[in-house]
Amino acid sequence: MTANSETVTRARRIVVMFATLLLFWLMLMGRVTADVLIVGVIVSLAIALLFPSGLSFFTEFRATPDAFVAGIRYYGLFFKELVKSNLKLAAIVLSPSLPIKPGIVKVRTRLKSRMGRLMLANSISLTPGTLTVEMDGEWLYVHWVSVGSTDVEGATAEIVAGFERYLEVIYG
Repeated sequence: MTANSETVTRARRIVVMFATLLLFWLMLMGRVTADVLIVGVIVSLAIALLFPSGLSFFTEFRATPDAFVAGIRYYGLFFKELVKSNLKLAAIVLSPSLPIKPGIVKVRTRLKSRMGRLMLANSISLTPGTLTVEMDGEWLYVHWVSVGSTDVEGATAEIVAGFERYLEVIYG
């Protein structure tokens, strides 16, 4: 990659981040007045310039037909797992014996992209009963309310594999 193309790529990232932050700010405020717009532009520009390599949803996104299909399937899987986890956790909470077996398990991800790993960690944390407590390279440490498997392969298959299958297509 040449110096000129790196500069263009960096500038593009800054512009995309600025536009995303400003749009988000305007949606949060619910109105477009001079003072809201000025504050939004200043803060969005400052953040975009201070964090030029920041992660947005589209950072490292592969814009291919397969990635769009995988994205739809990923969100379908996420919502299915969300409902299942909520029901399972509700059953645990409502059970008089409170059948929990909490622990932290180590799982491995095959994902190489930063955004893919971030999406995976967030998906795990947003699913009731699990919480990603640390990311270290290919390893994620997950607090699990009801540990099903303590070995790396078993825990990875139960927690990570479903999400990872689609995130690999979306982010690599």
